[in-house]
Amino acid sequence: MAEKSMKEMTFLDHLEALRWMLIRSTVAILICAVVAYFFIDFIFSDIIFAATRPDFITYEFFCETTKYLGLDDESTCVKDFSFIIQNTNVGGQFSIFIWTCIAAGFILGFPYILFEIWKFIKPALYEKERKMAIAFVLVTSLLFFLGVLFGFYLVVPLSVNFFATFVVSDTIVNQFNVDSYISMVKTSIIASGLVFELPVIIYFLAKLGLVTAEFLRKYRRFAIVIILIIAAIVTPPDVTSQLLVSIPILVLYECSIFIAKVVVNNRLKNEQSSNRI
Repeated sequence: MAEKSMKEMTFLDHLEALRWMLIRSTVAILICAVVAYFFIDFIFSDIIFAATRPDFITYEFFCETTKYLGLDDESTCVKDFSFIIQNTNVGGQFSIFIWTCIAAGFILGFPYILFEIWKFIKPALYEKERKMAIAFVLVTSLLFFLGVLFGFYLVVPLSVNFFATFVVSDTIVNQFNVDSYISMVKTSIIASGLVFELPVIIYFLAKLGLVTAEFLRKYRRFAIVIILIIAAIVTPPDVTSQLLVSIPILVLYECSIFIAKVVVNNRLKNEQSSNRI
């Protein structure tokens, strides 16, 4: 389809562009899923099930930190997990294999998906902004992968440690279904990556005039409550874990306020320059 300006494109043209964006993105995910297939042993042993081992770097970090601070809290040092992960479905492991490859494909292909999104929204941007494609993909990808690492090294181990050690009765033995466990890991990692996209989302909302820095400041208290609720959902229900998850998100929110302020100020300057002309 020949490239058209935003004004010339009809509703059907937009739908066609959206359709091809989704098709190309899906193909990219499938290609990356095939790549993930060749590293499936590493993905399962060193990523998905890494937090089930007491020597995982996060557990050792918390243990060494408490010792360094002189707290001598043995509960922070993980010695062993008294649970097993089991499969109870006939085709369970095959299904897990397929969906894990697809999830890995989505994470690996995320930069390309961002590039496709940029191409889709490019006609609505100014000429100067259209030249920022590389910067957009790099910054957004960086934020996403930082969120993925945040989920992998903090959210997942905190969740595993809590649910593995929490018991309501000594007569109950923890035997986690592998579907439930892997779903928790994938959700924590991907959700963390998407949450870290908050500054980018705010940037585009501010460009559209839907969000301002004043609006974000006004509802900061509500945002803090929402962030704490999100932290409570993705982490064990203890204050330390919730703070560890909440603080980076609060920092992102404050960065979003600054970004919204810069975007609005630049828009006002452009409008003033246009009026003078």
